[in-house]
Amino acid sequence: MAVTPPSHRDRLSPNQLAKQEQIVEAARAVLAKEGLAGCTARAIADASPLTKSAIHYYFADLDLLIDRAMAGHVNAFLDHLRAVGEQYEDHAERLWAVLEAYLDVFASNPNAAFVWFEYWVAVGRADHVQAAEAMLRSVTELLTDLLADLGIDDPRARARALQSYLLGAIVQQRVRRRPFATLREEIELLCLA
Repeated sequence: MAVTPPSHRDRLSPNQLAKQEQIVEAARAVLAKEGLAGCTARAIADASPLTKSAIHYYFADLDLLIDRAMAGHVNAFLDHLRAVGEQYEDHAERLWAVLEAYLDVFASNPNAAFVWFEYWVAVGRADHVQAAEAMLRSVTELLTDLLADLGIDDPRARARALQSYLLGAIVQQRVRRRPFATLREEIELLCLA
């Protein structure tokens, strides 16, 4: 399930949609490099072929632009995890490969974790959580599918617990890196016992 925050996209011409997508891609690049605080209209304009006034024209609310950019990051992350999973026929091997890939993304790109958590804090403070909730739900759906393929009891509840564990593991891995084999033992206790 792709994450698409609400917008007025259905009222734009194809040319306007293309420009809007350029802006979203520029915002994704700025978020990845500078984090949430650095994702300003000026920085996005500097990273795109459009002007700051064009940014404001296509996105009167910068929060909606950031929602779309974050959704783009999450969708790319999910596409990566699905591609990893598709390499395995065995359901158990698929689960472990996807979970290892999940954690590796954040280990190899620590800024991704910081941006994700900064975003959550910002939308929580602003009481603007709908887009973040949709993103979280899409990740949980992937985990639910992986666990359901193993015949796990109540895969949705286990997937939510697994998602919470993984989020905590991302933070802990920045402080004290542990091998995936150790994390796998903990996940087995959480989800497969």
